[in-house]
Amino acid sequence: MRKVGLAITAALGISLLFAGVATAQTTTCTGKLASGGYDRLVVPAGASCDGSAAKIYVSDGVRVHQGATFVLGHDGGTGTGVIHGMVHANAPASLQVHFARITGGVRMYGGGGQGQFSTVEDSVIRQGVTMTGYSAFWMGFIRNRVLGTVRLNDNVMGDPDANEYVTNRIRGNLICHGDSPAPQVGDSEGEPNIVTGRKVDQCAGL
Repeated sequence: MRKVGLAITAALGISLLFAGVATAQTTTCTGKLASGGYDRLVVPAGASCDGSAAKIYVSDGVRVHQGATFVLGHDGGTGTGVIHGMVHANAPASLQVHFARITGGVRMYGGGGQGQFSTVEDSVIRQGVTMTGYSAFWMGFIRNRVLGTVRLNDNVMGDPDANEYVTNRIRGNLICHGDSPAPQVGDSEGEPNIVTGRKVDQCAGL
């Protein structure tokens, strides 16, 4: 009987453990993003999530799917909140992040489109940044503080003033290759990047 009782107690404990894990919720954003707390935030394929006026706390990352747009904050704004986990964008139309604190890094692979642009600005990012294979009108990476290596590769823009990667403080390496136009200050009036590691390839002079 004692063994049976122990087995039942253990089973109940395991059930409660998994019930606790299952409480995390996914919020799908397809319009205006309200200020507040979220577990996981997802922008589905082709949708637009407008958080330009939002201040958020996210506990399990942001995922932006193919052809989708995610906007958090705006140029000249103030703090937009904290994202625990990663901002992961797979072939987005546009990724625009301003004044955020991100604990799990930023990853953007592919995406873009005619007249589209992406930028990460004025943010504090842990676990590094990779933005690669984006093809659109303009892209920027400006005034960020990053703990980890930054890779900005194979980003092809239509605007000759694009690929402005300036005024960043990076505790790691800054790696740029295959970008067109070549990474530049442009009309941002930005300053050289401060990098504790190496500035590699196209970013060697930035």
